[in-house]
Amino acid sequence: MEETCKVALGCDHGGFALKEKLKAHLLQRGILCEDFGCHSPESCDYPVYGELAARAVADGGCRFGVVVCTTGIGISIAANKVRGIRCALCHEPWSAKMTRRHNDANMLALGAEVTGPSLAIDILDAFLDSQFEGGRHQRRVDLIGAIESRP
Repeated sequence: MEETCKVALGCDHGGFALKEKLKAHLLQRGILCEDFGCHSPESCDYPVYGELAARAVADGGCRFGVVVCTTGIGISIAANKVRGIRCALCHEPWSAKMTRRHNDANMLALGAEVTGPSLAIDILDAFLDSQFEGGRHQRRVDLIGAIESRP
């Protein structure tokens, strides 16, 4: 992973505790992060925080994003509504590795009630430590991007 990488974090109340553990892990690895919230376990709306983190990635302020809600589903849907975002919901490290290698995913979604903290850290590390392979996969990523420009 590149030295100057910065990771955008976002969650709702259901993902708050896991987001805090992931943030601590990132900092321990020496990876900068920007936490877009939420900042407590009080009930809140995941689309708000999924969008904030996704916009930071889409705008180039952060290289990657990690979003967490109870299942990971809702917040990944919200993040993927932002142009240029390829957010993958992963439940194990192999998928996280492959979505970076083949899809050039720039965001990872996790479900706090689906994936425990130790496994979530393994998934995050697999995601961050994998590189996009390019080649035939670039053509497919370009096709995905072309969908965004159609009405």
